[in-house]
Amino acid sequence: MAQKYYVFSGLGADERVFKNLSFGDTEVEHIQWIPPLATETLAQYAQRIAQRITVPHPMLVGLSFGGMVVVEIAKILPVEKVILISSVKTRDELPPSYRFLGKLRLHKFLPYSLMKRANAFTYWLFGVDTPEDKALLKSILEETPTSFLRWAINAIIGWQNTEIPTNFIHYHGDNDHILPFRYIKNAQRVVGGGHSMVLSLCKI
Repeated sequence: MAQKYYVFSGLGADERVFKNLSFGDTEVEHIQWIPPLATETLAQYAQRIAQRITVPHPMLVGLSFGGMVVVEIAKILPVEKVILISSVKTRDELPPSYRFLGKLRLHKFLPYSLMKRANAFTYWLFGVDTPEDKALLKSILEETPTSFLRWAINAIIGWQNTEIPTNFIHYHGDNDHILPFRYIKNAQRVVGGGHSMVLSLCKI
């Protein structure tokens, strides 16, 4: 039995997105994002934030961007299991359009300030439809530092990982508009699940 869950939220999000998810009686620690260094890669960032893990052989839970960080941590620390939700395991599971943006460096011109504003398109993109979930997404987007968003998108697009964790469970919705299910391999399909389906999951 694992001693502890370390939970990593999505890009800019926090533990509020896990409000409906039960981890049973096991101890849970929600890891808060640390400020990134300007030029560090996702792998380098993971090495620094991994210092917050103090229990041997933990269970790592990663949502979206947090799942990518968890995959990198599992490469440097022995873990009991990696649990991924609405995430990717390798660079090959990222949509080709993301890699195209990175190759041409077009992501440098994304309207980051507009990306922090909730509207009908962002609600569709993240797959939220109830007033409560829309309010939560709006709050998360507004509170995400633009500098962190800019760095993280660059780190995601430039992610080079090809190594898959040896002991993982991957839950992915087949209606995910941000990380489409058709690019994901060896995941448990959640029918109708969008990118924010964690809000409707009940337990790990």
